[in-house]
Amino acid sequence: MSRLSHYTGTILQSHEPSVKAGILLVNLGTPTAPTAKALRRYLAEFLGDPRVIEAPRWLWWLILHGVILRIRPSRSAHAYARIWTERGSPLRVGSEALAAGLQAELERRRRGSLKVALAMRYGAPSVAQAIEALQRDGVRRLLVLPLYPQYSATSTGSVIDAVADSFKRLRWPPELRIVNDYHDDLAHIEALARRIERAWAEQGRGEKLLLSFHGIPQRYVQAGDPYHAQCEATARLLRRRLGLDETQLLVSYQSRVGREPWLQPYTDQTVRQLAAAGVKRLDVACPGFAVDCLETLEEIAMQNHDFFVEAGGETLRYIPALNDSAEQINALASLALRHLQGWPELDPERRTDDIRRTSEGADDAG
Repeated sequence: MSRLSHYTGTILQSHEPSVKAGILLVNLGTPTAPTAKALRRYLAEFLGDPRVIEAPRWLWWLILHGVILRIRPSRSAHAYARIWTERGSPLRVGSEALAAGLQAELERRRRGSLKVALAMRYGAPSVAQAIEALQRDGVRRLLVLPLYPQYSATSTGSVIDAVADSFKRLRWPPELRIVNDYHDDLAHIEALARRIERAWAEQGRGEKLLLSFHGIPQRYVQAGDPYHAQCEATARLLRRRLGLDETQLLVSYQSRVGREPWLQPYTDQTVRQLAAAGVKRLDVACPGFAVDCLETLEEIAMQNHDFFVEAGGETLRYIPALNDSAEQINALASLALRHLQGWPELDPERRTDDIRRTSEGADDAG
């Protein structure tokens, strides 16, 4: 046996079982409780992120700590209390179920060597905590999959920042790949379409379907953020898949704050206008949210429902997010496996064969 053959054999015996690839799902985050204290801590981290609020740091710090964190936590706590469950935050519970479902699906596809973990961009478990835990499990190659179908610097860009910051503190960071977006992934579009069609089959179909995406300031788009274009692309693909036109499937943007212009049309104004125009039954889906959360369960299903009825409508029905449905799990599994192509963990037999051929080649050369 040559030296190289002996050396590669040692690698296979001592290191092969511990080397893994990991998939890190990252969602926005949630407070630990529907209380003003917990919201103050959560909002300080979230709104303190320069990716979320692009403003001079000193000025924004004064506004955030001098005004917003004195007023908004109690208001937000009331909103969270309306959707909180016995198991906790819907976003946290739903994200954990999605991560567990993805792990099970990968094992079903005989990819059990892939380790799935969950992190929250704000709150716990943090991105840094999740990456450190994966490293302790032997993960040496990492695919980061932010649960934001459409890319924005305010969301996916911030996740990339958090990953970079965590890597700075690691002596030996893993190899890294990041999924920037999946807004036009055909399996994802199919999953969204089936979710909508199932809702129609179970409860009937509204007169119009409104897709409400989270908004961002217009100046972010003018600065080069692709978010608006990707939201519109998702809507076009869904129209085509569902066989609807622009009068039947509409697009709006929710959750604006402050006085500057955000992406339009605004969701709250749109639902009022539709009711005033005579629409009685309106379906609303939120394709920008992988898991149901405050923005879908409270802002859409409760607040905007009330806006619609007060303006003359009868029923605004929110169509739930994909959550841990089989359709979303299958779509994310296929997406992740495509992005993992080329890494040995995806095909361990090929990796062993490559090392063996290298060893045999060295023996022949010797």
